[in-house]
Amino acid sequence: MTEQQQQLEDSSCAVDLSASALPEDKPEDKKDQVQDEVFTTTIEATPEEAKQEPQSGFDCFGFSEALLKTLAEKGYSDPSPIQKAAFPELMLGRDLVGQAQTGTGKTAAFALPLLERLESGRKTPQVLVLAPTRELAMQVADSFKAYAAGHPHLKVLAVYGGTDFRSQISTLRRGVDVVVGTPGRVMDHMRQGTLDTSGLTSLVLDEADEMLRMGFIDDVEWILEQLPKERQVILFSATMPSEIRRLSKRYLNDPAEVTIKTKDQDGKLIRQRAITVPMSHKLEALQRVLDACGGEGVIIFARTKVITLTVAETLEAAGHQVAVLNGDVPQNQRERTVERLRSGSVDVLVATDVAARGLDVERIGLVINYDMPFDSEAYVHRIGRTGRAGRTGEAVLFMTPRERRFIRNLERATGQPIEMMEVPGNTAINQGRLDRLRKRLSEAANEDAANPEESALLQELLQRVSTELELTPEQIALAALNLAIGPNGLLRKGDDDWIQNTQRMDRDRGDRGDRGDRRGERRSDRPARAPEENMQRYRVAVGHRDRVKPGNLVGAIAGETGLDGRSIGRIQIFDNHSLVDLPKGMPEDIFNSLRSLRVMNRELQITQDS
Repeated sequence: MTEQQQQLEDSSCAVDLSASALPEDKPEDKKDQVQDEVFTTTIEATPEEAKQEPQSGFDCFGFSEALLKTLAEKGYSDPSPIQKAAFPELMLGRDLVGQAQTGTGKTAAFALPLLERLESGRKTPQVLVLAPTRELAMQVADSFKAYAAGHPHLKVLAVYGGTDFRSQISTLRRGVDVVVGTPGRVMDHMRQGTLDTSGLTSLVLDEADEMLRMGFIDDVEWILEQLPKERQVILFSATMPSEIRRLSKRYLNDPAEVTIKTKDQDGKLIRQRAITVPMSHKLEALQRVLDACGGEGVIIFARTKVITLTVAETLEAAGHQVAVLNGDVPQNQRERTVERLRSGSVDVLVATDVAARGLDVERIGLVINYDMPFDSEAYVHRIGRTGRAGRTGEAVLFMTPRERRFIRNLERATGQPIEMMEVPGNTAINQGRLDRLRKRLSEAANEDAANPEESALLQELLQRVSTELELTPEQIALAALNLAIGPNGLLRKGDDDWIQNTQRMDRDRGDRGDRGDRRGERRSDRPARAPEENMQRYRVAVGHRDRVKPGNLVGAIAGETGLDGRSIGRIQIFDNHSLVDLPKGMPEDIFNSLRSLRVMNRELQITQDS
């Protein structure tokens, strides 16, 4: 053993002998010498060394101790792929084009290097971030403030429409370092001369593709034209349309390009499913999906403001805690609504695409596309409200039969198949409710009492009621459960035969191709009209599954009752039953004779439809 190896044997730490530790060699021999002599010996650490904190994954990017401490306090240990790729380039001051899906840590990717490069003592803004929506602007500004916790002298301001313009002017005059805003409000301040961009060193275009989709690209170019010629420009986008590519070539100087593709396992964190349902049954189907799949937090995306109000009113009447977010909601109310969703006082948010960006609420487990989005990019950003930062989520898309052809485009955009699902029937919903009740009951039974004194009083109350009414513990427990469930009951009731009828028509349409039987499609999509004033509606136990036709029912009923066929009213045929309108005041004996009447070799079993 050499003397050098003996020294390593006696040491108590890991040593890596690099090329700099080797004797001086001739240049042509140095490579071979390193390969021959560099080796690493690992020795067990002493207890004192074992107690040392492991290095953070952020240590190697040149960040200050204050920023590293802030990241450690917030529990950040390792940078995401987009951050690892962007940090070195941005710390050097290079322009950058970054492409990555939402929820991958893009905000920190540009915020941390830009914070580190800020110069203290300057009164004019040094960083400007443009965001497509108010919600995203607020979120980015909050992130900058959080990361700047170790630099209390740094000032961050969010500027967007719907808030007091004068207060923003006052803050700008006092001096800020970072301005985050929507293009329209930033332009207003620049034109008024209240936003001084002469000292600007960096501009960030966040969610550039969304700014293009929302028609802001001309505003963005106007802002770029007004900025100092020497500035760093950072562009982040989930997709890279040709217009965004053109923008980057025109305004960015030899940019670094970073593309982070979502790994298969990350994409699969969001389970995507779709339901084919006629327009007339969408609200009923929506309530059933919420009953079967709804978790703590749900966002329902609708196409128009009117639809958001209709959906919210229906769900609120059904007992859901609902809030609305659309273009008519004032900004201060929007902020309160998002906070209520985050805190859990609201479980369901019904929104237009105004909320598809910048809304990062951890408890969102389900996104429902009540209306088919206008394009695949909107769909990607909608479902991106769940399954964020490694969490799992679920997305359900509602589509009419004619919208099924758009599914392929959405699958290509997400790189993931969309499963077809059926509208949940009563059996599935009720089983789910029972399972959730059992889970909650088990959790409550295993939890320690939060208030022992209150628990003692409740036990005394149960004992008194049990003694007074001579009830068993099981009866008392059942009464308590019924009291907790409330007057509406636990199990869902009502006719769900329309679900089977919809599924049958969907199967038939698939067999025939997309051209379909359009007469049948219109007939099923049309809501059932109420019977005429002099008619009563009856239900009979034959339907499409029995290959029954209206003529079969008219002939059998007319032959049995002696009615003229023209006296029999509207007939609606479903999968396993039909509805028939007959004149009011039908004699009891004739009605009874219809009960055993057979049509298509099956008894009618006629009953009055409620």
